[in-house]
Amino acid sequence: MYYLFDHTFPGLLCCVFESFERKEFEITPVLEEEFQPDFFSHTRKIVTVPEKAGRVQQALLQKVGRQTALDFFKIFLSEDREAWRALFSIIQYVFRYSPEIWQNYGHPDVLYLVQTLKKVNRERHRMKAFVRFHKSRDGLYVASIEPDFNVLPLISDFFRKRYADQHWLIYDVKRGYGLLYDQCQVTEVHLMEEEHAANRRRTSVGDTRALEIPLDDRDRDFQRLWKQYYSSTNIESRRNLRLHLRHVPKRYWKYLTEKEYG
Repeated sequence: MYYLFDHTFPGLLCCVFESFERKEFEITPVLEEEFQPDFFSHTRKIVTVPEKAGRVQQALLQKVGRQTALDFFKIFLSEDREAWRALFSIIQYVFRYSPEIWQNYGHPDVLYLVQTLKKVNRERHRMKAFVRFHKSRDGLYVASIEPDFNVLPLISDFFRKRYADQHWLIYDVKRGYGLLYDQCQVTEVHLMEEEHAANRRRTSVGDTRALEIPLDDRDRDFQRLWKQYYSSTNIESRRNLRLHLRHVPKRYWKYLTEKEYG
């Protein structure tokens, strides 16, 4: 049977809740908008209920502990549909049999989830280093990113603490939402569909400005100074492009000020 849910982690947890409540265990969770029915498909639409998701989350915390429960959330942020299926299966196993399954790397689902978790953690680490802000005329620092995975929720606390005295916005071009910090709290913000499409068009042609926000007159001067610093610290004779690409993959370059030319 297919459980159709709404693309959220609470939605997946509600799939777990319904599975046990209905005693239906041969389940594949699928996004409702992506499901392609056939004549033999049996489906059930799962409504996301915060109370049900919360009960599953609390039970997970008791079964596997805070760190592993957080790892499950990170895996969900990979947006990998196969990882979602494996995650659902492992959470079911934790509740039905034993939480020790998470230590069994010989299990194909566990191995796949561990590999996915490693990728998400690597992307989270890179985003901490590769975010480049531009200052707007009203003093808001704005940055665009386009990570492989939905890591914005994982870097929010890092930037809130690091830039606690500034107003900033980090916008995920790929997913059409961002995090806005007003020196008090971090808020999730979304663009209208037309604005999101326009921003994707700009970034596709190399314009890395986050949104259509007028920049501070001195922003270009600061960018030029940063490029000069980057060039002056570069030792041409020790250049190793292969190693550089391993640590700074080319897909990030269009959002790095030091990689801009002209």
